[in-house]
Amino acid sequence: MRPRFVIIPAGGTGSRMGSEVPKQMLDLMGKPVLRRTVELFRNLPFEVGVIISINPSIKDMWMEYCRNNNFVFKCILTTGGLTRFHSVRKAVGYLPDGALVAVHDGVRPLLRVEDVAAMFEEGEKYPAVVPVMPVADSMRKVGEDGTSDIVDRSAYRLVQTPQIFHTEVLKKAYSAAYSPEFTDDASVVEKSGVPLHFCRGSRFNIKLTAPDDMVLAAALIGSGCLR
Repeated sequence: MRPRFVIIPAGGTGSRMGSEVPKQMLDLMGKPVLRRTVELFRNLPFEVGVIISINPSIKDMWMEYCRNNNFVFKCILTTGGLTRFHSVRKAVGYLPDGALVAVHDGVRPLLRVEDVAAMFEEGEKYPAVVPVMPVADSMRKVGEDGTSDIVDRSAYRLVQTPQIFHTEVLKKAYSAAYSPEFTDDASVVEKSGVPLHFCRGSRFNIKLTAPDDMVLAAALIGSGCLR
C-alpha cells in the first residue's frame, strides 16, 4: 500500500456566503466546516498525512481555534496562493514520490468515511481517480441573446472531490504553467496526458458556497445519514 496524504485547499473567502466569517470557519452543528472536513481524513482506518493550504486571513483564526478546542494533530499548514491552482502547486511540493494523495475542497465536509476509504483503494489501481455524479435535472444551454437549446444530460457528469492521484503524477502535472482552463486537479492532470478513471460520487457531497447549503448540511448531519 502506498503512503497516503491529503491536500485540503481552504483558501476561498466565501463572498457568496454573505458572512463576515470565512465559510471555512462557519459553525456547522457545533464545529467549523474546516474541522469537519479534516476529520473525514483523520477518522480513516489508515494513516493520512494532512496538508492544509489556508487563506492567510484565517490562518491565525484557525490556529487559535485548534489550540482552544484541543484539536491538535500533526499536519503541514501552508498559506494559499493567488488561485486554487497556485495553492495546490505549493502544497504538492511537500509530497514524496510513490505515495497517494487526495485533493479535497475544504468546504466539502459531507462524506462518509467509508466512501473516502474506497476512493483511496481505487487510487491504488489507477493514477488519477475522479468521483462524478450523473446529472439528474434537465439542462439547457442559454445564449447571450436569451435563446436556449436542449442539452443531452446523459453526456455530462458533475465532478466532485476528493480526487486521488499517484503523487509523482500530480507533481509532474503541476510543473506546468497556469492556465484558466484548469478548473480542478483532474483538468491539470488530464492536460499532462494522464487518463482519468471515474468512480461514483455521492449526492451528499455538496460544496458549501451559499447560505442554503449550510441549512442542507446541518439537516444531513442531524439526520445521521453520514454515519
